[in-house]
Amino acid sequence: MVSSLKRFLIGRPLKSTELGEQKLNKTKALAILSSDALSSVAYGPEQILLVLITISAVAFWYSVPIAIGVLILLTALILSYRQIIFAYPHGGGAYIVSKTNLGTNPGLVAGGSLLVDYILTVAVSVSAGTDAITSAFPALHEYNVMIAIIFVVLLTLLNLRGVTESASLLAYPVYLFILALFILIGAGLFRIAAGEVPPELHTPVGTPVAGISLFILLRAFASGSSALTGVEAISNAIPNFKSPAPANAAKTLTAMGFLLALLFSGIVYLAYYYGITPLAEVTVVSQIAEETFGRTFMYFFVQGTTALILILAANTGYSAFPLLAVNLAKDKFIPRMFTIRGDRLGYSNGIVILGFASILLIIVFGGHTESLIPLYAVGVFIPFTLSQTGMMVKWLREKPKGWAVKFVINTIGALISFVVTIVFFLTKFAQVWPVLVFLPIIIYLFHRINLHYEAVGDQLRMTTCEPAIPIEGNIIIVPVSGITHVVENSLNYAKSLSPERIIAVYVAFEREDEKRFEEKWNKWQPDVRLVTLHSQYRSIIQPLTKFVDTVEHKANESNYQVTVLIPQFIPKKGWHHFLHNQSSLLIRAFLLYRRNVVVTTVPYHLKK
Repeated sequence: MVSSLKRFLIGRPLKSTELGEQKLNKTKALAILSSDALSSVAYGPEQILLVLITISAVAFWYSVPIAIGVLILLTALILSYRQIIFAYPHGGGAYIVSKTNLGTNPGLVAGGSLLVDYILTVAVSVSAGTDAITSAFPALHEYNVMIAIIFVVLLTLLNLRGVTESASLLAYPVYLFILALFILIGAGLFRIAAGEVPPELHTPVGTPVAGISLFILLRAFASGSSALTGVEAISNAIPNFKSPAPANAAKTLTAMGFLLALLFSGIVYLAYYYGITPLAEVTVVSQIAEETFGRTFMYFFVQGTTALILILAANTGYSAFPLLAVNLAKDKFIPRMFTIRGDRLGYSNGIVILGFASILLIIVFGGHTESLIPLYAVGVFIPFTLSQTGMMVKWLREKPKGWAVKFVINTIGALISFVVTIVFFLTKFAQVWPVLVFLPIIIYLFHRINLHYEAVGDQLRMTTCEPAIPIEGNIIIVPVSGITHVVENSLNYAKSLSPERIIAVYVAFEREDEKRFEEKWNKWQPDVRLVTLHSQYRSIIQPLTKFVDTVEHKANESNYQVTVLIPQFIPKKGWHHFLHNQSSLLIRAFLLYRRNVVVTTVPYHLKK
C-alpha cells in the first residue's frame, strides 16, 4: 500500500541511465531557476518607495536614479556569475568560489547563508502568495498557515517527481507572469506617450527635497536591491542543465538578467510617472494595473499571475538547495545522505529537508513572514560579497588573458554588495541580527560534522587502523523469553555456528518463574546451557547487559568473540508490530554500543 501510494505521488523509479533525460533545456531552466528573481519585481520597487515616503512623496523621483543603481549592481552580478559558471562548471556558486579562493570558513559562511536563505525563500514566497490569495478571498484568511503548508507539500511532491516534470508544469505560470508584466508596462508606456497620464501626478526629476540624505538614499537602494535575490541560483544548479551545461547556464543567466532589468525598470518608471504611493492594503503593481486597465480582465490577469509567481518563487529554493547541499556533503560538512539520488534521480533528501524546514518556519511565524524579508535579503548579499571578492582573488592570482576587465567588474560588484550588506545591518538591525547568531552556530556544526567524518575515515583506513586480533572461537549468548518456535529457530542457527559454546539467558521477575522455566528447559534443551537471572526491578536490559559484560571480559582473555544472538518474530502485517513488546529491538539498541560484542538478530516470520 505504501509503495503504491509512493508510486502514485512521485512516479515510477527511473534508471540511472535516464539521468540525461532529467536535464533542463534553457527554456525550462529559465522558468524554474528565475522565478525567485523575477517574482521580486512584485515587491522590489515598492521597497524603494516605502523608504522614500518617510521623507515625502516629493522624494519619489529619487526612485529613478536608485533603480539605475540597482541595474548597475544587477549587471555586475550577472557578468560575475557568468564568469563563475565557466570557472566552476560543476555548480556550487558562491560556496565553491569563496572556499577555493578565500578559504574554508568564508566558503562555509557563503554556503551556510545560502542554505538558510533557500529555506527562507520557500517560506517567504509561499506565505506572500498565500496572502495574495486570501486578500482576494477574505473568508480564507484564518486558514493562511494551512494553505501555505499545503502549497509547500505540493511543491515538495512536484520536485520529488523530478526536475524535468516540475519544470514542465511550472514554466507556464512563470511565462504568463512575464507576459502579463510586459503587457502592463507596454500599455502604461503607451498611455504616457499618448498623454493620457497627467504629468502633474509626479514630481520632476531633480526637484529639491528637504530632509533627504545619503543615508536615506543608501537605505532605499539596499531595500530595492532585494529584487536581486535569486540571481545566484543558476550558478548553483549548473549540473541540472543539458550539455553543454556551462554554456546553457550562462545564456539562461543572461536572459534572466535581461528580463529582470526590463521588468524592474518598467515598474519603477510607471510607479514614478503615475505618482503611486505605497499602501498597506494594495501593492504598487496592483495600483499600476488598476490605473492602466481599470478593474478589467487584464487587471485580474496581472494580479493572478503575480500571486502565482510569488508562490512558485519557492521553486528556486527547491532547485538550488539540494545541489548546494550536495557540494557541502561531498566536502564532508553536512550529512552524506544529501548526496543520494532518489527514485526520480533528484536529490530527494535535500528536497524533503527543505520542505520540512520551510513548513516549520511558516508554523513558527504563523504565516506572517514579512519580517523575514530583510533577513532573507542580507542572507543573499553576504554570499554576493564573498563570491565577488573570491573572483577578485582568483584573477589577481591567475592573471589570465583579459583579467583586468574581469577584476574591475568583480570589484564593482563586491563593493556595492558590501555597501548593501552594511546598510541592511545599520538600518534593519532589529530584523537581521539573527544572522549574527545562526551563522556562527551553523559554521560550528559544519566543522563538527567534518571532524567526525575525518575521524571515522582515519579509523577505518587500512593504513592507520589497529591490526585485527585473531579470533580463537565464538561464545554465543541467546536471550530467551520462553519455549517457542522463535527460540528454537535461533538455537538451531546458533548450533550451526558454535554448538559447544551456547549460553541461553532467561531473565525472571519472580523466583517461582525462574525455577519453573529451568525445569522446562532441562527437559526441552538439556544440551544447551541455561543461565537464569533474577531481576528485582523488572528490568530485562540491566541484568542481561551486566551478564554479557562479564562474559565478554573473560572471553577477551582467551581471544574469544562474544556474539549475542537475538530471537525476533516478524508479524505478517506491519501494524501488528504495535501490538507486541519490542524487547528485541531494545536489547539490540543497548548492546550495539558494547565494543567487543557482536549483535545478530535471527528473524522468525509469522504466517498469519
